[in-house]
Amino acid sequence: MSGNSFGQLFRLTSYGESHGAGLGGVIDGCPAGLSISEEEIQQELDRRRPGQGIASTARKESDTVHLLSGVFEGKTTGTAIGFHIANEDQRSRDYSTIQNVFRPGHADFGYDAKFGFRDYRGGGRSSGRETVSRVVGGAVAQAVLDQYGISVMAYTREIGGIEAELADLDGVQERPYFAACDDVIPLWEERIKEIMAQGDTLGGIVEIVVTGVPAGLGEPVFDKLDARLAYALMGVGAVKGVEIGSGFEAARSLGSMNNDPMTAEGFASNSAGGILGGISSGQSIVARVAIKPIPSIAQEQQTVTRDGEETTIRIGGRHDICAIPRVNPVLRAMTRLCLADMLLLQRRNISL
Repeated sequence: MSGNSFGQLFRLTSYGESHGAGLGGVIDGCPAGLSISEEEIQQELDRRRPGQGIASTARKESDTVHLLSGVFEGKTTGTAIGFHIANEDQRSRDYSTIQNVFRPGHADFGYDAKFGFRDYRGGGRSSGRETVSRVVGGAVAQAVLDQYGISVMAYTREIGGIEAELADLDGVQERPYFAACDDVIPLWEERIKEIMAQGDTLGGIVEIVVTGVPAGLGEPVFDKLDARLAYALMGVGAVKGVEIGSGFEAARSLGSMNNDPMTAEGFASNSAGGILGGISSGQSIVARVAIKPIPSIAQEQQTVTRDGEETTIRIGGRHDICAIPRVNPVLRAMTRLCLADMLLLQRRNISL
């Protein structure tokens, strides 16, 4: 199976399944001498950990990371960084009744079409649990970004069609759902409880803001910074759309409105989302990510078996009601991985 690695110079390769012994990965290309610890990485993993909040799965995992190589006395050595996270609360029996049935909205049909075989226990490799490896990779990537003063924030703009007003972004990491303001939280919780009672699930929108990116990062043709960032974010399982800056709103705008005027002090607006012609402008990079509803719902759905026989399915087990907020740290991690890779590529090009 290909497609287990992300990045060119700063490269993450992940392994593991939802119901296997554990998950982990190898990070290659990380420069030597950067400060990193298991405790710092664990803080990021704890933000993604299951079993938190009313929208989250009841599965209990500590997601404890163990660094196996590449770090000595709190510093990266310049060699491959290996890490492992054990699975502790698998209940594979929850999936035994659906091993020959395709779950609507899941990757089951595609995996079977591609490989002729699939791990039906929680989706195997296609499970959202695979993203623990990305969060570890993103935490290490941040050590690279720190050398340039780059910060990445991911917060929730919308859940179930209810949008948050942008207000106090300083408190995002401490709020439930990584909400952009306090006022919307009770509205989201009421909506989540309503949908839970119906046996259904919700989607939402996460916004990412990157500050401190220098101008000139990215390539002008196939490796545009926005193209690479969109690729990174679209590689997360629940993501169905990505827009940069004004995004789709630009299609309804005019050039005179969508262009960002330039003054001696800099840009007067940021419709471009910090990227022009595939190259960073020095402004904040702004991206919005559309998250689909979790496909595992406690309602009867029409489907077929592997033999093509029509049947119905009602999915049991333990599942999130909404991928938000657990997907936020994953999107933050993928943004960090993308930027660390692009920075090292830029540094190599300049040194040549």
